[in-house]
Amino acid sequence: MTMTPQPGIMDIKLYQSGASKIEGVSEVTKLSSNENPHGPSKRALDAFRQAAGELHLYPTTDHAELREAIGEVQGMDPAQITCGVGSDEIISFLCYAYAGPGDEVLYTEHGFSMYRISALAAGATPVIAPETERQTDVDKLLAAVTENTKLVFIANPNNPTGTMIDEAEVARLADGLPEGCLLVLDGAYAEFVDGFDGGKTVIDARDNVFMTRTFSKIYGLGGLRIGYGYGPQEIVDTLNRLRGPFNLSVPALKAAEMAMRDTGYLDWCRTENARMRDWMTAQLKVVGVEVDPSHANFILARFDDQAKAEAVDAHLKSKGLIVRLVGGYGLPNCIRITIGTEDACKRVVAALKEVL
Repeated sequence: MTMTPQPGIMDIKLYQSGASKIEGVSEVTKLSSNENPHGPSKRALDAFRQAAGELHLYPTTDHAELREAIGEVQGMDPAQITCGVGSDEIISFLCYAYAGPGDEVLYTEHGFSMYRISALAAGATPVIAPETERQTDVDKLLAAVTENTKLVFIANPNNPTGTMIDEAEVARLADGLPEGCLLVLDGAYAEFVDGFDGGKTVIDARDNVFMTRTFSKIYGLGGLRIGYGYGPQEIVDTLNRLRGPFNLSVPALKAAEMAMRDTGYLDWCRTENARMRDWMTAQLKVVGVEVDPSHANFILARFDDQAKAEAVDAHLKSKGLIVRLVGGYGLPNCIRITIGTEDACKRVVAALKEVL
């Protein structure tokens, strides 16, 4: 029997995650997936361990305690929050709910690959808007909007570029969209920007903007797969109809709640990331590597051409350092380097000085 997938499914390229092994090298430092090198907070770890005694129980279906914690810390109405298996699942739900055959899903030139994947899975058409100097360009996005555009995704800060646009530009984009078109703000890296609310202010003043967030980055819980979405009540109610009743496990819910409440640890992680990011940016510029100012927990290093980027990547691997070539994001001459520990950052800089 031959089964034929729905249109668009076979156009999806399998997601390529950051490498974690180097053949022939026993000890490696992984700087390819934008993980928090310091791990989760002690309070989150303690909550995870304590949840081991509840593994025989089903988790709650409404995620009430986690939503309450998010609401208290972020100043959000818990009723306007939905939780998912990473922000990826929320992105998929948005595409399933609001886009389908004949509809278009718009995103920026170097945007997160899950936007295209989720659009195709829903049967919609992915559409790319150009960026300007690796930064989201509101005018180019608005010029790409058609009567068929149902969703517009922007990551702010963006991955893999690390660039971002300010609140006024986000608001201008939202206000320029036609009726029936939803702007989605992917805030996976929002916590790395001091004083940034991820777009909450823009959302609270409108009914056509939604936000996704994750516990995989600054909170250090990538292995548990937890994310959430925030926005108009009508959209949250819609997404909850797609969400599986037990999509998040008991340990994941407990750990995420404590991670959210441990604001002191988050502040420390943000400060430490900024310190090493600024240092490494300055060091890369000294050896002639072009780097845009990054607002996230990684740096996008630009080289003369693809061959040079691949040569640098190979040299770093020989030193046990795994970074990320981003040709798949339309940046073949670039390498994305996660901000690691101070020791890891110094090793990267030393290796770059050797090869350059």
